[in-house]
Amino acid sequence: MNDFKKSTIYQIYIKSFKDSNADGIGDLNGIRSELGYLKDLGIDYIWITPCFRSPMNDNGYDVADYYSINPIFGTMEDAESLIREARGMGIGVMFDMVFNHTSTEHEWFRKALAGDPEYMDYYIFKDGPAETPPTNWVSKFGGSAWEYVPHLGKWYLHLFDVTQADLNWDNPRVREELKKVILFWKAKGLNGFRFDVVNLISKPAVFEDDFIGDGRRFYSDGPHVHEYLKELVRDTGIEDMVTVGEMSSTSLDNCVRYTNPAERELSMVFSFHHLKVDYKDGFKWALKPADLSELRRLFKDWQEQMQEKGGWNATFFCNHDQPRTVSRFGDDRNYWKESAKMLATLTHMMRGTPYVYQGEEIGMTNVDYSSIDQYRDVESLNYYQILLDEGKSREEALHIIHERSRDNGRTPMQWTGGENGGFTSGTPWIGVPANHTFINVEAEENDADSILAYYKKLIALRKEYPVIAEGTIRFLDAGTDEIIAYEREYKGSRLIVICNMTAQSLDASGIGIPSNAQILISNSCEKTDIGRLKPYETAVYLTV
Repeated sequence: MNDFKKSTIYQIYIKSFKDSNADGIGDLNGIRSELGYLKDLGIDYIWITPCFRSPMNDNGYDVADYYSINPIFGTMEDAESLIREARGMGIGVMFDMVFNHTSTEHEWFRKALAGDPEYMDYYIFKDGPAETPPTNWVSKFGGSAWEYVPHLGKWYLHLFDVTQADLNWDNPRVREELKKVILFWKAKGLNGFRFDVVNLISKPAVFEDDFIGDGRRFYSDGPHVHEYLKELVRDTGIEDMVTVGEMSSTSLDNCVRYTNPAERELSMVFSFHHLKVDYKDGFKWALKPADLSELRRLFKDWQEQMQEKGGWNATFFCNHDQPRTVSRFGDDRNYWKESAKMLATLTHMMRGTPYVYQGEEIGMTNVDYSSIDQYRDVESLNYYQILLDEGKSREEALHIIHERSRDNGRTPMQWTGGENGGFTSGTPWIGVPANHTFINVEAEENDADSILAYYKKLIALRKEYPVIAEGTIRFLDAGTDEIIAYEREYKGSRLIVICNMTAQSLDASGIGIPSNAQILISNSCEKTDIGRLKPYETAVYLTV
C-alpha cells in the first residue's frame, strides 16, 4: 500500500472525530464507525493523533505510556480492530509518535525525579541556581523552556509545556527504547507513522543563551538528527512504510535530506513556513493580513527546489495546530464554498502527498466563541494571559486568540445539523460551532456542488491522472501574486492550475492557456472566460 505519491492521507484528531460511548470525547470505535465515510471519500491512509495513555495536558501529545491505549479512547482490542477493519477496506492506519518528549507522568521521568541516575540521563537535566535557568530559551507555549526541581537542585528542559520533558536522544538507551515502541506497533499492523516535531530531537553539545531569538536556532535540525533518524528507520525496518515528519522551524535543505530516498529517512515532511505569512514580525500572536506574495514565493521555492533536489512534500493547509484554512486564507462568509474549493485545489494539485484534516472536506470554519472560558487549548490559555500582561484589553486578547487558537481546528467534527453536530449524544468536551446546522456531512453528501463532492473529485483525479501524482512542477507568472498558478508535466500530459486568492475579479490572460486545453476541474459552474477569474475562482486545465 505504500504508493504514497498517488495517496491522500486523512488526519483524525481523535478527541473530536466521533464519540461512540456518549462521554463527549471521540474514540477509536467512533473512527471505526465512520470507515465507510472515509472509504467513500477516497482516503488511502488515516493518521490518528496520539491515543496513548496520557494526562492530556496537551491533548495526548504528552505521552505517559507508549504501549497502552488511553481508556478515554478505548482499549487495545479496539485499536487492533480498527487497524484490521481499515486494512480490510484498503485504508492504512498511521499512528502519531511523540518522541521528542514524554509526559512528566511517564515512568521514566518519575524515576528521574526520584534521583535514579540512569533515568535522569533519559532526559536533559542541568545544574544551576534556582533563580537562573541554564539558558534563556523560550518554550513554544510561552515562558522559560526550563523547569527547576528543588530536591534535585537541577533544571530539566521542556521545549513545550512544563509537563512535557524533552528526551535525551544522545543516550543510546533512549533510542533503543523508542525503537521498541515502533516495533511493538508495527507488529500490530500499522501501515505508517507520523513523527511529532522530530527535527528537534538532537540538542546541541553546548547549551548557550540566544540573544537574537528564542533558542530554536540551536536545537532545530540539530547536529545528529539525520544520524538518529537513519538509525531509527534502519533498526525498525520501516523504510518501506509511509512516514512523515513534522518539522519545526526547519530549512529546505534539511527537508531534502529528510525525504530524499537515497538518505533512507522519511517519506515526506510537514514544513510550516507558508503558515506564517500572516504573522506580524514572525510572531504567531501578532496579526496581519496574509502576505500573498510571500505565500506564492514559499510555495514556489519549496515545490521547485524539493523537486530539483529529490525531496518530497506533504501538502496541506489545515491540521490540529492551525486555524481553519477557509477562515484564514479564504472568505468564510461571502465566498465560503468558492474559497474552500480553491484552497483545496491549490494544495491537491501540487507535487507532494495531500493531507485532508477532518472537517476541511466540508468547509468547517474557525470557532465562534465569545469567551476565553470556552477555549481548552493550553497554548491559547497561556497566551491569553501573556497578552493581557502585555497590556492588551480583554477584547483585543480574545480577538487574537480567536484568529490563532489551535482550538479552531479541534472543535467536533460536524456530521449532522442536529444536536452537537452528530458528534456525541453526551456533552462535548469542547463546544460545537453554531454553523454546524448547515455545515455538516449530512447536508453535503447528496449535494453535487458541495465542498465534500469537490474533495471527492480531487482525490479521485490524483489516482486517475499520473501527471498529478508524478509530474514535474513549475510556477507560472500571472502578473500578480494574488493569482497562484503552476503547471505540471508528465509523459506528454500538461496540467495548468490557476487560483485566485482574493475576493476580486482578476485578469489571468497572461498565463496563456493552450487553445486545446480542457477543464479538468473548476469551482465555477459557468467557466467560459479563461482569461478572467471571478473571486476565489480556480480552474485546472489539461492538455494531452
